[in-house]
Amino acid sequence: MGIRVAVGQFHELSEERLRFAAQIGATGLQMNNPTLPGDNRWEQKDVRALVDQVEAAGLKFEAIENVPTHFYHKAMMGLEGRDEQIENYQATIRAVARAGIPVLGLHFMPNSVWTTKRDAATRGGAVARQFDMAVVEANIDNLELLRSFMPTTLGRASSMPLFGKDGPLITEDQMWSNYEYFMKAVLPVAEEEGLKLALHPDDPPVPMLGGVARLFYKPENFRRAYDLVGRSDAWSLDLCLGCCSEMEGGKANVNEMIEYFAPKGRISYIHFRDVKGSVPNFVECFIGDGNFDPAEVIVLLAKNGFDGFLLDDHVPKMDGDSDWNHRGRSHAIGYMQGLIRMAEFLGKA
Repeated sequence: MGIRVAVGQFHELSEERLRFAAQIGATGLQMNNPTLPGDNRWEQKDVRALVDQVEAAGLKFEAIENVPTHFYHKAMMGLEGRDEQIENYQATIRAVARAGIPVLGLHFMPNSVWTTKRDAATRGGAVARQFDMAVVEANIDNLELLRSFMPTTLGRASSMPLFGKDGPLITEDQMWSNYEYFMKAVLPVAEEEGLKLALHPDDPPVPMLGGVARLFYKPENFRRAYDLVGRSDAWSLDLCLGCCSEMEGGKANVNEMIEYFAPKGRISYIHFRDVKGSVPNFVECFIGDGNFDPAEVIVLLAKNGFDGFLLDDHVPKMDGDSDWNHRGRSHAIGYMQGLIRMAEFLGKA
């Protein structure tokens, strides 16, 4: 199909979102952790009901990104009960694939995305997300404040490990072992079903947060994962350019990840967003205001054979915007559409 734009990053499917996607010229739709029945797994009929709605609107259901974290947090942390969670995750893979969705995105961050400020100023007074590691370190023993940096109910739960005076609880070696155990169990099922499991980078990309080591905070660790389990046809990336730009080195990581994984056909889709700065302190921004050149990146993607879809992901909140940031998303989507047309004109896409 070539490079294209999808609308997404919401939990509930509505007529308004479908009409927005059609009106803005997107060809497809993605949902992030859709609200579906099931405490531990999803069923095919429930996922298929969403697909039917999307297809009735003339759109392609491109991907689901993320199941509820509590579906597999024991697997991520190597806790008792992980095998039962893995069995349920395998069932969810079958449900998603048999419902007609080709990609299921996942992360390997049991305590999720961290944000130290949600209303940092960016262009023209729009507000955006910020992460500053110094704030985390200055409040290492203020567990209540640290939990407020996490968006998920599980992350804020008192049972979720956080570090204090006792230091780290789950090491990087343990997390690698947990990742290998989980992926070797679920990838064969995804292969059988013809589904791609698309890995999202860690956000923020730092070695450890909340007593839990992180794995996907630098390009070399993605290459390690590829060598470990990525030879499976089902292993791919949900390549968040914003997360790559957040990594130490900024723009260089974006280019490195594209040039290594795109020619291998391992990028299922792209979060096309950017930040100013990089770890330990960065602020999200409008496309074109950040670390990388969006025109250069779209040409690089096309040149290296990427043929998936682009998604805006996070956007700054403009004055008078909705909870879902329709104004900010419209700007990002229009920008991406222009970039794709430019690449087509240059014969690069």
